[in-house]
Amino acid sequence: MSQLHIQVIHGPNLNMLGTREPGHYGSQTLVDINESIIELGDELNVRVTTFQSNHEGEIVDKIQHLDTDALIINPAAYTHTSVAIRDALLSVKIPFIEVHLSNIHKREDFRHKSMMVDMAMGVIAGFGAQSYNLALRGLHHHLISLKKS
Repeated sequence: MSQLHIQVIHGPNLNMLGTREPGHYGSQTLVDINESIIELGDELNVRVTTFQSNHEGEIVDKIQHLDTDALIINPAAYTHTSVAIRDALLSVKIPFIEVHLSNIHKREDFRHKSMMVDMAMGVIAGFGAQSYNLALRGLHHHLISLKKS
């Protein structure tokens, strides 16, 4: 069986993890999170690649040019506003999980609405950096199940 490939996309301000609002987002840096996801990917025989941008258009471009089996995306602030990212996700037709470090439903009202939630395979929120690993395990299980059937 060929190795699965899962892309992880981190949205705006996630490059500031570790120093930005640690009460909401924890003390791990984006480098720490990426290392953890890649390490788990190695254990699962999944190639994990990561990408972060503070720019909506760069995220759209990355989605449009995906050549992966699945996607984990933390759109961050764009979760609540980006029709462009939503449309890009619609265009690629690959399974994806929306991830959030904090529980967006326990926060300000404007954070309760996601532009992508109705298209996502699932949403994982509120488990800090582990949200990414949970998403990776879920996508791995889903993709392996598809290959078996």
